[in-house]
Amino acid sequence: MLCAAVSVAHASIAFCDSPPDLDAAQQDRLLRFAALIKRSLDDSSRRIALVARSGMDLGDMGVRYSHAGISLRDSANTAWSVRQLYFACDERRSRLFDQGMSGFVLGLDPEGDGYVSVVQVPPPHDATLAAAALDNRLALTLLNGAYSANAYPFSTQFQNCNQWVIEMLATAWGGLADPDATPRITPDATPDAITDAITDAVTDAVTDAAPNADPNAGSAATPNTDRAADRHDDPTLRTRAQRWLSASGYQPSLFRVAYRPMIWASAFVPWVHTRDHPDEDIDGKRFRVSMPASIEDFVRARIPGATRTEFCLNGTRMVIRQGWTPIARGCEAAAGDTVVPLDR
Repeated sequence: MLCAAVSVAHASIAFCDSPPDLDAAQQDRLLRFAALIKRSLDDSSRRIALVARSGMDLGDMGVRYSHAGISLRDSANTAWSVRQLYFACDERRSRLFDQGMSGFVLGLDPEGDGYVSVVQVPPPHDATLAAAALDNRLALTLLNGAYSANAYPFSTQFQNCNQWVIEMLATAWGGLADPDATPRITPDATPDAITDAITDAVTDAVTDAAPNADPNAGSAATPNTDRAADRHDDPTLRTRAQRWLSASGYQPSLFRVAYRPMIWASAFVPWVHTRDHPDEDIDGKRFRVSMPASIEDFVRARIPGATRTEFCLNGTRMVIRQGWTPIARGCEAAAGDTVVPLDR
């Protein structure tokens, strides 16, 4: 469930800790892997891609991908930069970052197998999503500064990285943005500069956590009786996006946590919360959370012609597979896959 975190001062991707030191061979492998993905994107006729990478080891929960973002051909940062939400450790809040594909891939485990999934959609869906994701004001309006790794997808109290992606998708494809409420800012503006300039002016939209709630405080597994952000008269864009997703059949990923101490840990870990989840889910020791897999399932079911490419990297080769069947564990290639040896 855990999305990546970033140390803003050092612009280094980690889980609120120093990133692992990479030797020259590891850097070379990851950079070659990123170049392979970018070439594949360049060869496509699409303007956007939904990208996800493996990260935190959640294999025992049946999860390969933990972190998703939107890769944009026309990004002002560099072509195919990934616009994504990170938990900024230094600031203890969520921020949006545009990160080149090489940086995105450097977040993979340098020791084990690394996986990246790329989902693309046909016109006009790609252009609609690209225009929305490149609108900095709109992207920030959907951002909630209050982060929770296991954020409930139908509450506006918290948000994780994957939830920002699915809400952006809903806003774009559901036609939910109010052009008067979310005036466009040109894509060549620096996202960090825009964040600093308008955060105070759009506080009610940028962070719509419950009033007076400390977004970094721990929370016990007790019912939240004052879910003001979830009132049916709440006009925020996030609320409209979540209503659209619910009406459109979006099904978040389900985690059974009876065998893990996550509910107990939520009282002590500042990025895990329970008070946004329904009481029946807490009582049933389960979390429903937006994950890359649930986003991909939704896109596949809703958009005819959506395609998926999976990339895998291990110590000896890179494997590329077209289609929705995942590459086997261990980066095992099958008939029809493309294999690129690393000694080339």
